[in-house]
Amino acid sequence: MTVRGKRKWSACMGLGLALLLFTSAPASAQGTETSAGEEVDAAAEEVIEAVDTLMEEVAASTESLAAGAGFADTEEPQTFMQRFSQSGAVQFFDNGGPFMWPLLALSVIGLAFFFERLFTFSKARINVRNFLDEIAQALRTGGIDSAKGVCEKTSGPISAVLHAGLMKAGRGPEAIEKAIQSAGTIEMSFLERGLVVISSVATIGPLLGFAGTVSGMISAFEAIAAADQVNAKVVASGISEALITTLSGLMIAIPAQAAYNYFVAQIDRFVIEMEEASTEVIDTLVSMEGH
Repeated sequence: MTVRGKRKWSACMGLGLALLLFTSAPASAQGTETSAGEEVDAAAEEVIEAVDTLMEEVAASTESLAAGAGFADTEEPQTFMQRFSQSGAVQFFDNGGPFMWPLLALSVIGLAFFFERLFTFSKARINVRNFLDEIAQALRTGGIDSAKGVCEKTSGPISAVLHAGLMKAGRGPEAIEKAIQSAGTIEMSFLERGLVVISSVATIGPLLGFAGTVSGMISAFEAIAAADQVNAKVVASGISEALITTLSGLMIAIPAQAAYNYFVAQIDRFVIEMEEASTEVIDTLVSMEGH
């Protein structure tokens, strides 16, 4: 409130008190009722005019303060995705600080091994039921050599395991089972190759992100220590670096962990199929020897 407004407000308070004194006068003073009433009316009009003027000045002062503080045309805050789409991936990467480079290398390694394992598993996948029917038909019609030929034409760990068992067909069921177990161990190691890298990516990603978080917070506190006056802009860069690296580490680790779990489930499925296929082939060979 301005000095002029304060003075008018004091005048209004004084006139109000005078009005109360006039209206509460004792009965002995009623002799001058007419002149006192006129004075009260005049004082009331002055009070009303002063209050109106004062309210107008207060409203004008409030509007000017709001406009000067930037409250008149406040824009809605932008979301992270809106800022990311406007600034771009390069700016986002630069704001993340030096730890974004190892995170980028980690993501490239994880993607390379993911696509390599995906291609390998897709090549190893076959229709097990049709393959076993073909093996059984070859054993009945062409013998063991014909069944070996079917295994050689088919790719994947199941055909490799059965081929190893058929190679020991003349030595009895125990030799066949032992050969199948040895071949199964080799095929398992082949299927699991590269999964340790994907698992490491899922583990190291968040750790690098947290390291970037610590680095960003250190930068923020150093900026606070070097600044004479602390405001949001002083620490914004360091905090932004900390949050970006944390987000990047999680964005790398979550898909890597999901890919690792998927491949492990696929390996378990291959193991079950290999066991079922080997058991069925051994039974077929035993039944053929019995006849």
